[in-house]
Amino acid sequence: MEERWLLRRNNENIKEMIKSTGLNEIILSILFNRGINEENKIKKFMRASLDDLYDPFLMKDMDKATDIIKNAIINNKNIVIYGDYDVDGVTSTVILYKALKRCGALVNYYIPNREYEGYGINSERLSILKKEGAEIILTCDNGISAIEQIKYGKSLGLDIIITDHHEIPFIENKEGIKEYVVPEADAVINPKQEDCKYPFKLLCGASIAYKFSIALFSKMGISLEYTKEFIILAGIATICDVVDLVDENRIIAKNALKLIQSSNNIGLNALIEVLNLKDKKISASTIGFQIGPCINATGRLESAELSVELLLCKDKQKAQNLAIKLSELNKTRQYMTTKNVEDIIKKIENSDLKNDKVLVVYEESVHESIAGIVAGKVKEKFNVPTIILTKGREIPKGSGRSIEKYNLFEELLKCKELLDKFGGHPMAAGLSIKRENIEILREKLNKNCTLKDEDIIPKIRIDRRIPIKYITKNFIEELNSLEPFGKGNETPILAEKNLIVNKFYILGKEANVLKLNLTDLNKYNVEAISYGKVDKFKELLKIKYKDNYDYVINNYNYIDEKISIDIIFYPYINSYNGFENVQLKVSKFRLSS
Repeated sequence: MEERWLLRRNNENIKEMIKSTGLNEIILSILFNRGINEENKIKKFMRASLDDLYDPFLMKDMDKATDIIKNAIINNKNIVIYGDYDVDGVTSTVILYKALKRCGALVNYYIPNREYEGYGINSERLSILKKEGAEIILTCDNGISAIEQIKYGKSLGLDIIITDHHEIPFIENKEGIKEYVVPEADAVINPKQEDCKYPFKLLCGASIAYKFSIALFSKMGISLEYTKEFIILAGIATICDVVDLVDENRIIAKNALKLIQSSNNIGLNALIEVLNLKDKKISASTIGFQIGPCINATGRLESAELSVELLLCKDKQKAQNLAIKLSELNKTRQYMTTKNVEDIIKKIENSDLKNDKVLVVYEESVHESIAGIVAGKVKEKFNVPTIILTKGREIPKGSGRSIEKYNLFEELLKCKELLDKFGGHPMAAGLSIKRENIEILREKLNKNCTLKDEDIIPKIRIDRRIPIKYITKNFIEELNSLEPFGKGNETPILAEKNLIVNKFYILGKEANVLKLNLTDLNKYNVEAISYGKVDKFKELLKIKYKDNYDYVINNYNYIDEKISIDIIFYPYINSYNGFENVQLKVSKFRLSS
């Protein structure tokens, strides 16, 4: 499916901001494209200072919840942190455990098993924890949708505090108006509650745990210096949970990246070393594609308690062994994912599924722990909402990933009578469903689907067209000041038209790296690299040279008639053998019209 390239335009007066902010026009236009268009917002975005974080006591029930925990600590009550098995749940658990231990609490933690218990609070587990001596349950990254489970826990005599960031469950009354339902816990901390006055609603679970620790330390008279190590963990979760990297999320993530190389967390340092990242710059993509997946892999293939154990570890040798195990599990997960994605794409392309605007695919060979990753990759291939379901221990389970124009959570809510259990966000959801209901769900989602053909054409929204003469080392440094990039603050999409391909080279062990020497109409020259696009480039040569293709592919660098292409790119400084030069990383290209 060919993408549509669209150039973002804004009519605001950027030039007025150049003097007051000290930023150049290109950087400002990128910020304006992201809705950061006022002087105070721009300055706050650029400084990303911890001093700009909001007071945690602005969160509804923060005062009440920290009072309950403070009294529990004073009275030596047994507290159990009830976490989750993904990166956000693991880091939330570690933050709260370390914070409570610092306060002298009697505290333990419990991470549910993904395969046996699934996401969220389990009533049977609450009963077991109660029998083992738990008096207070403190959730993190879960609990907001556990209406019945919380009710049951209260009937056991447990005090329960929820800290969560997921969507608030609701029911629609006869008039179609949403009525939000919150569990009857002793305290519920979730900034998405309608009556919560906290200014920022998009924190991940670990950042709420970080805020909780600040509030608790202030009540217990403990120095907030000790919360600095929690920033790194909250930043890792912020990046891996794919929350919008704006406002507080940007502050937490950016400061985490500054602090991570000087972390005193023995387990995290061991993982960084095992991944060969020591003394290298750690970016948001490093966390999102290397560190985070290793932490996630334990909950997917074994037990997430391994990751918690690593991040709490105080013994270097033990930490090294755990880090190696995490890395190996992630390699296994990567292989399984690639195989599942290839098989499912073939299945879709060879069946009537390919005509659906909402893909619902049942495939028993998928390990339920990677259904979400597989769904995401299949969604990227077809650019339609995708749900991947697999066998599960009792009934089929799965995960869904969506596109911009489709609220997956709300669409599944319309089919709730077919589902055993579900929860999530507009862009992602998890569900359990009886085998006989899967085809009915597929039919209903597609029947209800209002997506138009236009909605499923991939659109690339270009931030700026930039002549290559502007791409200098200084410009690249200014551009990098906008990091970290991710959801809500995407890597700027830059483009240029009518670049002549002087020469090309095919590199790499698998011959999948394309190196280009490009010149614009004003004779400015630049080198570019494109990964995995060799076949795409060969297609362009076939279109351009037709019957002469075989000769051109072997002699292109010596012929006079060159092709001209438009590119989408991001510039970087390439360092090699002590020399530095500007290069472009090209993600998309097409023949110039």
